[in-house]
Amino acid sequence: MVPGTLSSSSEVPGVVMLADLLCDYSPAVVPARSLQQRKAARLARLCRQALVAEAELTPKPGLVDRRGSGSHKDLSLSVMRRSAIAIEPYFYAMALISSGEYACQDLRERLAVIGRAAESAMYKATGGSNAHKGAIWILGLLVSGAAITNAGATAGNIAHIASKIAAFEDRAAPGTITHGHVVTATYGVRGARGEALEGFPHIVEIGLPTIRDKRSQGLSEAVARRDTLLSIMSRLDDTCILYRGKAAALRVVKAGATKIMAAGGCGTRVGALAFMDFDRQLVDTRISPGGSADLLAATLFIDAMERGQNEVQQDQSWTEE
Repeated sequence: MVPGTLSSSSEVPGVVMLADLLCDYSPAVVPARSLQQRKAARLARLCRQALVAEAELTPKPGLVDRRGSGSHKDLSLSVMRRSAIAIEPYFYAMALISSGEYACQDLRERLAVIGRAAESAMYKATGGSNAHKGAIWILGLLVSGAAITNAGATAGNIAHIASKIAAFEDRAAPGTITHGHVVTATYGVRGARGEALEGFPHIVEIGLPTIRDKRSQGLSEAVARRDTLLSIMSRLDDTCILYRGKAAALRVVKAGATKIMAAGGCGTRVGALAFMDFDRQLVDTRISPGGSADLLAATLFIDAMERGQNEVQQDQSWTEE
């Protein structure tokens, strides 16, 4: 399927064709349009900015950052940026169709149509590399939840609505067996869908409290974000890690992240030294905590939403380092 188009059998039910929704999105002209369109544009922009901020945060253990590709062979910072830009209009479409709606089967399946189109756009932009497939699922649900809620909604409110949407099955989903399916069946972990069904606890209960606690201590935004990533890594049964390195790799990652945070995080000398060793270890063993990275981006998105921001603060970690 060509990104931005749908076959006649894939029309978004009860709404205009997805192609029309995407053509409607232009950051330059949306401010002059309806309140719903302006809100949808803001949500899409925050998603793109959160994804870019996560990718640019440097250093990160085993992940793409300003230094290079980390544990990946087919990804780079420029690829991650292109992917984020390519899928931004699809978050706009998700937000727009969710405005004034409620969690139901129909909305779930309309979001799924847009999500699959977003994946196609991502693969086209990246030359076939999976830069943000997990993020499309996570942020798509959260964007929909945010679009449904009123201004001033809390992270818990947004996550709760997103979980209700995720509870409906996508009856049109292709029967493809994904890496996530294999891992959840093999190891009995909840995976991305389980995270959504439980109301995104790694965002609401771990990510947001950590980043706000670190900020309150007067630490830099880069350190706060890095420690947030490590806090998520120390607790998450990351399916990206399990698929690449199995249970042994997940134990290594959880133990390493826990050790750094127990030392006070990356803002302490001991924690910073432990982080450097941990980073080298993950790159040498080709372990990538991609699921944790997606949840960090989602944390940045929800943080901006809950604080009423119109922009996600740009990454400054490289200048700080």
